[in-house]
Amino acid sequence: MMRQATAPVLIALIGLSCALILGAPGRTITSAFANDVLIFLDGAHRISRGQVPNRDFHTALGPLVYLIPAAGYWITGSLGGALPVGMALVILFFTLLAAHVLGSRLHPLLAVPVGAFLILLLAVPINLGDRIGALSFAMFYNRIGWAALGLLVIMYLPPLVPRPWQEARDVLCAAALTLLQLYSKLTYGAVALAFLVFLAVIPGQRRRAALALAVVMAAAAVAELFWRGTASHLADLVETARISGGRGTGALINVTLRNFADLAVFALIAGLALWQERSLRDAVFYAGCVAAGLLIVSQNAHNWGVITLYAGSAVAAQRLVGSAGTLAAATPLLLLAFTLPPTLYHASALVLHGALATANAGTPLGLPGFRDVRYTRLWSAGDHGFSRLYVGSFASGGQALQRLGPAIGRVATLDFVNPFPAGLGLPPPRGDNAWLHWNRNVSAEHHLPPAQLYRDVDTIMEPRIGINSLQLRGIYGSFIDRHFVPVLKTDDWTIHMRKEPRP
Repeated sequence: MMRQATAPVLIALIGLSCALILGAPGRTITSAFANDVLIFLDGAHRISRGQVPNRDFHTALGPLVYLIPAAGYWITGSLGGALPVGMALVILFFTLLAAHVLGSRLHPLLAVPVGAFLILLLAVPINLGDRIGALSFAMFYNRIGWAALGLLVIMYLPPLVPRPWQEARDVLCAAALTLLQLYSKLTYGAVALAFLVFLAVIPGQRRRAALALAVVMAAAAVAELFWRGTASHLADLVETARISGGRGTGALINVTLRNFADLAVFALIAGLALWQERSLRDAVFYAGCVAAGLLIVSQNAHNWGVITLYAGSAVAAQRLVGSAGTLAAATPLLLLAFTLPPTLYHASALVLHGALATANAGTPLGLPGFRDVRYTRLWSAGDHGFSRLYVGSFASGGQALQRLGPAIGRVATLDFVNPFPAGLGLPPPRGDNAWLHWNRNVSAEHHLPPAQLYRDVDTIMEPRIGINSLQLRGIYGSFIDRHFVPVLKTDDWTIHMRKEPRP
């Protein structure tokens, strides 16, 4: 029988191993969503040049989404190391929290597989539900949100045996997990806050939850003193919601059908626990795991992963283990059968990324700053022909800009993302969008006015091969034609420079 004190040690070893596999090579391998990866590298570059999210550029994502790769960039001095090393730091921090929360609330035969599941969910460099070969740090903030929310949900359980400083540690863990979500993506943060309010009405949890909420509010106030971007962040969120917020019941039904197997297993484990415990409060908790999880996934761009179902199953499994009878002995195997397939799947993708990064596989993205950001074609599905052409166009664009010399000033790209300031070490524009995703944060009806978007821009790169350059030309083209003039045209790019100096 595994001892209770063994679980935190094993969880710590799992977290340390994942952090090393991801961060030690110091390279980023991507075989999918290269355009999304560039958002975060551009953000790391912006922060290294003194910019602050939501004050110097618009984004609907929280500041941590840019500060994490910026930390990796600061440590390694390489944009290739920015995301893997930044995420390795997050893994180590999360592992400390997981070792305490899981080690104090779950039987060790439950704590270790749940810890491995959550840590590998956080560490794996793929979008949830994608193929193992679709390596990418795209939308890594969703995995942060899910892992943090999953661990927080397990805090519904009281400690098995109170330890020294138990309450203080619980409060700090709950507050840290909530802040991690709030400052990564508000969708998760709102659910985390609602969960703490729910805990605040439960006897035995009220003091912990109230103190955690107080710590969250105090930390947010301190953060605002330095960030001073909360109001503009909320304005960016509102604008994005006007464009892409409403997805209707159809999206919810599709998410339910795609995750039906997980829902069925969760219903089995939770049903057995309710049959054993007969707790109305637990029934409300399990229903909340389903509702909140499905709502979050319906707003996200991944095919699998209602992680609150796994967290809720861990709570139900602990209820069963704490009871007497045959179910108590069989429950760890049941939970292991639920968590092991995605855990092994994510472990395989993580090891694949580590091996490819160590072997320096793939082709650099074509700009000097991206020499350790490498694109490789694996067996994942997708239009590799377009991706190869898209990534391959960066080199010719960079060479053309370098031929024009220092007069290029601040460069923008009439497309989804702007790779050139980070890739060439140029000063980034201020006042623009971190990215322009058609019908997600920009549309024909809702977009930044061109005078604002290009206020700090001297040169505009217009691609022949772009993600959504044609749509953006439709709303910004007339302004560009009035205020900029084409100075150079290559097979891949048309370069426009401002006719008159910036005001």
